[in-house]
Amino acid sequence: MKLQGKVAVVTGAASGIGRAIAILFAQEGAHVVASDINLEGVKETIGIIEKNGGHAIAIKSNVASEEDVQVMIDTAVKTFGTVDILINNAGIMDNMEPVGDLTDAQWDRVMAVNTTSVMRTTRKVIPLFLDKGAGVIVNIASIGGLFGKVAGCAYTASKHAVIGITKSTGWMYAQKGIRCNAIAPGAVATNIASTMTNVNPFGGQRAGSTVQLNPRFGKPEEIAGAALFLASDDSSFVNGTVITVDGGWMA
Repeated sequence: MKLQGKVAVVTGAASGIGRAIAILFAQEGAHVVASDINLEGVKETIGIIEKNGGHAIAIKSNVASEEDVQVMIDTAVKTFGTVDILINNAGIMDNMEPVGDLTDAQWDRVMAVNTTSVMRTTRKVIPLFLDKGAGVIVNIASIGGLFGKVAGCAYTASKHAVIGITKSTGWMYAQKGIRCNAIAPGAVATNIASTMTNVNPFGGQRAGSTVQLNPRFGKPEEIAGAALFLASDDSSFVNGTVITVDGGWMA
């Protein structure tokens, strides 16, 4: 088992990529702290893990809340003694708004969930990692963090910022036994579209024009496999970088 005895915190674990990561990590021996604003969904994730003989706890967390982030990590430490791996997966879409149609409220909402949460969770675990000279962070970014053509302005900016946080963190703590990498998934079959409420016609048309070039939709489990690689010692010399997992869409 590649994560035997490790403690992994996974945000956005009620469904999709987060659920797949939580289940796979538990199968690989990790104690999983599964977090999501959707408590019923994350309890279902825990049920699957426990049915397979794994160990996990569910926490209801709004990652846009500093208080919830504090409670999430403190609960992980109280329950399992430490945190070894942090998976920043929780995220929402925008409504494909180009900057000319973007409101402050939408910008603030997307940035709070997609970007500020990553900074806060990372800031919270770094002292734990520094104390023991080891720790791994995997941020789920997006191909929208590498290109400007797959989403609106807010989402695109938020994921570019996540990649910036990833590179800065990887570099800053590279000599402290801490690694930080990101995954940039392409189109994956999840329910993230449910966070979209009123798609901007112009932005939706522009972003949607690239979908016809997509070879296929990915499965959450395919992203989870990349996350396992980055969280395990298999990637011991991989730090401060982004792995694109998109089936060749952006090639």
